[in-house]
Amino acid sequence: MIIGGGCSSHNKILKIGYFADGIWAHNAFKKIIQNPNMQISFICTRYGSNDKILAKFAKDYGIELLEDKDINSPKFIAKIAKFNCDVLVSMSFDQIFKKQLINLTPLKAINCHAGALPFYRGRNILNWALINDEKSFGITVHYIDEGIDTGDIILQKFYQISDNDDYNTLLQTAHTECANLLCQALEMMLSKDFKTTKQSSIDKYGFYCTQRKIGDEIINWDQTAREIFNLIRAITHPGPIARTTLKDKEMKISRAIYHLDAPNYKCINGAIVGLTSSGFWVKCKDKALEITEFKYDDKIKIGDRFTW
Repeated sequence: MIIGGGCSSHNKILKIGYFADGIWAHNAFKKIIQNPNMQISFICTRYGSNDKILAKFAKDYGIELLEDKDINSPKFIAKIAKFNCDVLVSMSFDQIFKKQLINLTPLKAINCHAGALPFYRGRNILNWALINDEKSFGITVHYIDEGIDTGDIILQKFYQISDNDDYNTLLQTAHTECANLLCQALEMMLSKDFKTTKQSSIDKYGFYCTQRKIGDEIINWDQTAREIFNLIRAITHPGPIARTTLKDKEMKISRAIYHLDAPNYKCINGAIVGLTSSGFWVKCKDKALEITEFKYDDKIKIGDRFTW
């Protein structure tokens, strides 16, 4: 499913002010710079990020490289006004755009967000999509307004999630597809042949996800096997890895298998109820979950109980 789309021929050069960071921004840069109808006028990196790849891109293509602690300051806005950009683009940037900055360019400012707006606004979206047992995740290119991830949608596309997916596989997809969708949206803006979608027309509430913090990676064995399976795969590599405690020692669990046909029964939640050639089974709220990849510096036996 794609929201938005369509473009026509054009001759104008789209001048872009690029606010960027990390692999998301690297991939998008490489696509944008290949388009003869687009020109990146400056790159503004996250303050103190020392993104060497973006710095090299700037040097190789003769693009001015900027950074500023406050991109909304009059001094910074005056600095970038001289570039006469058509649009400002945010790709994995970490500062909020305020009204004066948004209105600086004729086509305003846009952002690429790895979430299905108006749902999954906020932070750590791919993790939360897995934790919530979603069967797909969205990528949205939208106008920036004075809210957080609340602007009108230019383009949105969905990607399937299976039980074989985890944070790493979703991240790889997002790294590639965010670049593709952003470039497609810029082509649409250049052609002026597109319609936006108000987020309220999809859902009048939507929802916001908070940034995950230290402590959120601890497994609660009183949850269902499905809930724990989703947590484990949601924060596996390159995330912080799900953790639990056995005999006063920490165990890191990076992979589990959810068995739909495993029987439901009552027992002690967090108890190890079976051993396999590569791991073990642990009883959760409803049924047992098979743990297949973990790190633990001690022996494990049936009857051991996790604490949390």
